[in-house]
Amino acid sequence: MAQYGLIEAGGTKFVLGVADEAGGIAARHQIPTTTPQDVLGASIDWFRAQGLQPAAIGIASFGPLDLDRASPTWGHVTSTPKPHWSGADLVGPYSAAFGCPVGVETDVNGAALAEARWGAGKGLGSLLYLTIGTGVGGGFVADGKLLHGLSHPEMGHIRMPRHPDDLAFAGHCPFHGDCLEGLAAGPSIIARWGASLSDLPAGHHGADIIAWYLGQAVVTFQAIMAPARIVLGGGVTATPGLIDRIRTVAQQAGGGYFVGDPAEVVVSPALGSNSGLLGALAVALDL
Repeated sequence: MAQYGLIEAGGTKFVLGVADEAGGIAARHQIPTTTPQDVLGASIDWFRAQGLQPAAIGIASFGPLDLDRASPTWGHVTSTPKPHWSGADLVGPYSAAFGCPVGVETDVNGAALAEARWGAGKGLGSLLYLTIGTGVGGGFVADGKLLHGLSHPEMGHIRMPRHPDDLAFAGHCPFHGDCLEGLAAGPSIIARWGASLSDLPAGHHGADIIAWYLGQAVVTFQAIMAPARIVLGGGVTATPGLIDRIRTVAQQAGGGYFVGDPAEVVVSPALGSNSGLLGALAVALDL
């Protein structure tokens, strides 16, 4: 059976894997995200140590990324606040090392593909994946195909109504202040209350405020895309009870216009910690 190299490239760590086309992950490894030269070199060394002879390599990466195959900088990171990584070529080193096709997508697009193909959206036709962690991002899959425009979607930067008890907070996004990412991502929570959402005391109003923003976002994206499934991933949404609160807010905010049962539409990732690596596999299989 053919082997595939998998790379989930995150801002804090690279997760590497070797898998077959059925999604069986035979090996995995983790490397801290330091400089491109060190990380890409170490990952190539690890793949070689596994005896990998890949049919293809898939990369699901933090961004922003140049995903225009006609561009001379296709597969490069563009302007990112991550030190050392602006302009980094993610594809070229692996292509040169292994002589095989290499595909690249955003990490959230990869997770969306994986959940649509093997996870929470299997057989449903459409799926929106939102990750709420260090940042906020989204990927939408319909009939097995990702949504792309001039670039990949940046769903975390939609503008939001303000919760009436949160008006004093300017927002944490360096570009927009109080966009969805600036209000609901992990750093914005710490900036307000000095701790992550899961570490706040029981009954802290912060959980209601974050659930309110994410519930509003769910209603907005449902109105635009009408996905059969909305998968909420990332560290923030792992907070116990938060997804139930988001469902309640979404149903209320929908004003009777929410399509479907929020308990069935709005769900956690079915693939758990494998969403990212299997996203890289989906990218490789689609080459």
